[in-house]
Amino acid sequence: MSADQNPAPDTAPAARPSRRTLGVMLLLTVLSAVLVLTAVGRDWAQGRAGTLEVSVTGGKISELPGGLALVGLAAAIAVFAVRGAGRLAVGALTLLAGIGVAATAVAGAGDTAALDAEAARKLALAGSTATEVGHSGWPWVAVVGGALLAVAGLLTLRFGRGWPAMGSRYEAPTGKAPAKGPAKGAAKGADTSADLWKALDRGEDPTAV
Repeated sequence: MSADQNPAPDTAPAARPSRRTLGVMLLLTVLSAVLVLTAVGRDWAQGRAGTLEVSVTGGKISELPGGLALVGLAAAIAVFAVRGAGRLAVGALTLLAGIGVAATAVAGAGDTAALDAEAARKLALAGSTATEVGHSGWPWVAVVGGALLAVAGLLTLRFGRGWPAMGSRYEAPTGKAPAKGPAKGAAKGADTSADLWKALDRGEDPTAV
């Protein structure tokens, strides 16, 4: 067996787990965002204001779960742009965002302040409160989404250093490359033609030896 074939058995097994955990992290982050953003758009509390029915969505109770879910999505994208300690920072941010989603969703599961405010608005009477108050299960869907986002953050903290990063061809150029003589192929032909036309413009004979 040649020397070029020796590294393959060693590097392939290491690459597979790294890419697998990266894929799991991305899947968890996207699933978390779908669950949380869906949940905050649904009614979390319902009741009555006199003869009127009132309800409030999770987004009206608190904007934090939806906002933190978007932070988690942004962090998942940022993973490809940073390395080393930057990955740890992104993982910590994702973990905290997941915990924040879960905590605010739990707090909003039994909230009545937003529903009372909606009742007062519907009745146009300050200080009115909703009656026959009920709560849906959507806050707990958001809690599950927050938990998934926190797991995605833990995966980034544990395995992020071994994940592939954005290739150098996607990075911003730092300066012009120095000229290295005439290009090959078509580029060389184009340069030669341009030189001939310039010589003709100057009244020179480009075919002269």
